Amino acid sequence: MFGKKGRECLRSLKLGSLDRLVLDNHLQHVESLEGQIGRVDEIRRRASLDEDVRLLLSFTGVDICMALLIRSEIGDIGRFPDYKRLVSWAGLAPFLHQSGTLEVHGGVTRQGSRMLSWIMVKAARSAVRHDERMRVFYERVKRRRGDGKAVVAVACKMLKVVWFMLTRR
Repeated sequence: MFGKKGRECLRSLKLGSLDRLVLDNHLQHVESLEGQIGRVDEIRRRASLDEDVRLLLSFTGVDICMALLIRSEIGDIGRFPDYKRLVSWAGLAPFLHQSGTLEVHGGVTRQGSRMLSWIMVKAARSAVRHDERMRVFYERVKRRRGDGKAVVAVACKMLKVVWFMLTRR
């Protein structure tokens, strides 16, 4: 129906002016969506040629869109001298307040790139289902701390691995 012949058939229909206007609007919308799909396919093709994206795609739980988002959020990995800085920048590092001999540990800081922490938690959920090592780690933390903290711990661990993958190739 929405192939070339189907659209030609729809355009050749004898309709009233209002119906013609509505149909033409819908056909134009379908053509616009096809153009956008073509651009997304081109983005995916070009992204698959990028070395960083290919490294991230080798990670369980990361698809092409996630890899592109992680790469764009991190930018140049060289600006993070160690994985701790990357984890902290993503807002997945635990809160620590020190005053003299007093140390107070808390939850994650949630400061930094919200988009990166969101996509890493999403990837962690997927990795827990499909990667045995991540599932074992998740289950161990979940028994002590609960589901939410366990998923964030997996996301933090995955981000550490991302840092090593991108810095050491």
